[in-house]
Amino acid sequence: MRTQVDLPISLQRGSDAPLTAQLADWLRRAMLDGTLAPGERLPSSRALAAQLAVSRTVVTEAYQQLYAEGWLDGRHGSGTFVADIIADREAPSPPRESSHVPAPTPPPAEWIDLTPGRPWVRDYDRAAWKRAWRRAADLPPGDAPDPYGLPHLRELLADHLRRARGMAVGPENILVTRGTGNGLDLCAMALLGAGRRAGVEDPGYHAARTVFAARGAEVVPCPVDEDGVIVDGLPRDLRVLYTTPAHQYPLGGRLPIPRRERLLAWARSTGATIVEDDYDAEFRYDVAPLPALYGLDPSRVVLLGTLSKTLAPDVGVGWLVGEAGLVSRVAALRRAVGDRTSGPVQQAVATLLERGDLDRHLRRMRLEYARRRTAVVELLGPVCRLRGDTAGLHMLAELPPDVVPGLIERARERGVLLDSVERHHHGRERLHGLVIGYGSASLNDVRRGCRILAGLILDTELRAGSASGA
Repeated sequence: MRTQVDLPISLQRGSDAPLTAQLADWLRRAMLDGTLAPGERLPSSRALAAQLAVSRTVVTEAYQQLYAEGWLDGRHGSGTFVADIIADREAPSPPRESSHVPAPTPPPAEWIDLTPGRPWVRDYDRAAWKRAWRRAADLPPGDAPDPYGLPHLRELLADHLRRARGMAVGPENILVTRGTGNGLDLCAMALLGAGRRAGVEDPGYHAARTVFAARGAEVVPCPVDEDGVIVDGLPRDLRVLYTTPAHQYPLGGRLPIPRRERLLAWARSTGATIVEDDYDAEFRYDVAPLPALYGLDPSRVVLLGTLSKTLAPDVGVGWLVGEAGLVSRVAALRRAVGDRTSGPVQQAVATLLERGDLDRHLRRMRLEYARRRTAVVELLGPVCRLRGDTAGLHMLAELPPDVVPGLIERARERGVLLDSVERHHHGRERLHGLVIGYGSASLNDVRRGCRILAGLILDTELRAGSASGA
């Protein structure tokens, strides 16, 4: 480990560029030209702020931006260091895969999983986790589960949604679910029935199609483009429309404000209810948050949220947000069928929220996922078009339809698991490519997997060029 280096930084106070941006730019250049080497320890934010005669906030925000981009590596109690990713940036282009000698397939334990849908669950505050469950264990078991969920947890969730999503809701608007699937089923019970028509984005979340069909509804595929669901042409006889406007699944688009307003106008004119799945809206990169559909018109929207992406799928807690009358109707149906969310689990989640442990976990994971997202963009961006990289835990690598199956097969032979857009279509296939998930693989594995995939894409292009020139 190298010792801390003195940095000859000069900031221009008369410049139009903010001091934070100037500092971040200087550090990036220093890391690119070798002035700062991998493993180099940077001055503390307090020391550098004193050296530059600026507020400590300037340095802290610059460090946080570079950490999110993957340039820096923070080590608790030790300081801030230049990340090893610099070596990756100077590495040669991804090697082209040989078409003659297949590489041996790694054992399953060594597979790199770049499929979407799962978060990183190996980085959590163990002390906070144990404390939450000890608190839950100290409480006696309940004999009459509340179909709405624990009152205290509903109050905490209302505050969480106000801070995280800018939504003004009260406990009376919230019902605690077991996750998105449970929330979808409760919506189907309350809003659908045999023969009713339910729209689902296409391509879109297959579980929504399954749940609605299981409740007897006729599922109608509703086309999406790179921004999200296409409003023009939506059927006027839909009872429910399921949509993912914050980060369309699986294409990754963010529904623009004008289209959100047109979608709500369509719902008002048709009497349809929009079921808004806010599954990973907490994770954004380089973009400002857009308002939830529910916040724009609570009378026409039911919002579903979950901890499966922010904490872990195994927790089994989510929420349904709607008008108080609809929430009461859902609760009555829930009581009738004996559906409930575990009381001890709710108590543990309440403790995580109450003590701020969940907020701290979210802040830490935003930075971690931002580094993985940066790695995907830098390694795959030069070889294919990427979409949906501003939010969430996945993005789309757009590719010709005839190469996707072969890429998936060859990547699997190299130990990389991939997912295709085609698998998420319900109607006619219109969009093609790979859905790259970077939530459940480590940062190093994301880099390795993307290098392998980039090499395969280059090799495919080389083969196509050779064939066309023959």
